[in-house]
Amino acid sequence: MKKQTSIGIGAVILGMLSLTACGGNPDGTKPATGAAEGLASGKEIKIGMMFPLSGNEAKMGQDMKQAAELSADEINAEGGINGSKIKLVAQDDACDPQTATAAANKLVSEGVTAVVGGYCSGAVIPATGVFHQNGIPMVVTAADSQKIADQKFPEIFMINGTGLHQAQVATKHMVNKSEAKKVAIIHDNSAFAKDLAEVTKKQVESAGSKVVVFDAVNPDETDFSSLVSKLKQAKPDATYWTAYYKGGGLFIKQFKQQGVSGIIGVGDGANDKMLIDIAGKDAAEGTFITGSPAAEFLPEAKKFIDDYKAKFSQEPGPYSALQYDGIKVMANAIKRAGSTDKKAITEVLAKSDLKTLTGQVSFTPQGTLKKSNFVVLQVKEGNFAPSK
Repeated sequence: MKKQTSIGIGAVILGMLSLTACGGNPDGTKPATGAAEGLASGKEIKIGMMFPLSGNEAKMGQDMKQAAELSADEINAEGGINGSKIKLVAQDDACDPQTATAAANKLVSEGVTAVVGGYCSGAVIPATGVFHQNGIPMVVTAADSQKIADQKFPEIFMINGTGLHQAQVATKHMVNKSEAKKVAIIHDNSAFAKDLAEVTKKQVESAGSKVVVFDAVNPDETDFSSLVSKLKQAKPDATYWTAYYKGGGLFIKQFKQQGVSGIIGVGDGANDKMLIDIAGKDAAEGTFITGSPAAEFLPEAKKFIDDYKAKFSQEPGPYSALQYDGIKVMANAIKRAGSTDKKAITEVLAKSDLKTLTGQVSFTPQGTLKKSNFVVLQVKEGNFAPSK
């Protein structure tokens, strides 16, 4: 990713959002034709959002919701999109497929022009089906299951890397860098965690190492003693937890207490500093994390962090920057489309080529990022830090 100042990135994004028809589109295409409904009339443009605002992952959802509000506030303060202000409409998907389906239908009934959000893949997968049926474009900001892309819905675009991208990064860290010959992989049967575990298993085996334990736990499990005993006997060189941070923290704590061999790491579902609090500072030390680009490690995100802290009196979460970027990407697409027509927005989204806080956003024909944005972090002295 090319580095630049926060002022520079802000200027690029705001500049693209302020272009008028006389200048053409930033990607070189002409604005789509069609009714410019809501753009020049001063009407509100409704952008829907879906996150877990209740349940175990509510913290992640709240982090993302706040980032979206900051992003929309900035756009509206600059005059909105051709004079039309963004109105955000949030629904709670609770990281649950049935709740997510109901939430998606509520957004449809609200008459949203587009949707930006999505944390749990298990919730996003059925929700995207609803949006596809209604022709509503969606930018998925955190969920990264390959199964989202495999649906081949033309309205769905992912600005986080896919599960395959993450599996490749995890395998490189465990097998190539750490020289692990025996690998253990643990998931909790949730759509995201199981998908990542299965794809990682294939990558590890393709790299020439052996998966000695491939097991699943209950999502609400707190006692991992039998699993830890199994791992201790298997003597893995690396263990990879693909589920979420609450279970992950307890698993790491018990893993270290029993002295299981090898390194231990977690996927991006556990990419939250609560992982350290739950595991304990000593037990968490050295844990590696495969994750998306968090704001604190992006020099160009300094202004975003300062503004977020000023508005919400807290640090942004691990997916806050992606959600912030997602609103900018969608607003830019509506601007370039010159219309709130959903088909026109979908067409220009597919041609996006934007510099954002979290990296370059351009899409493959399947609506996934052309270039992976996953990185490896490591717990050092009670904090996350880039792995060297």
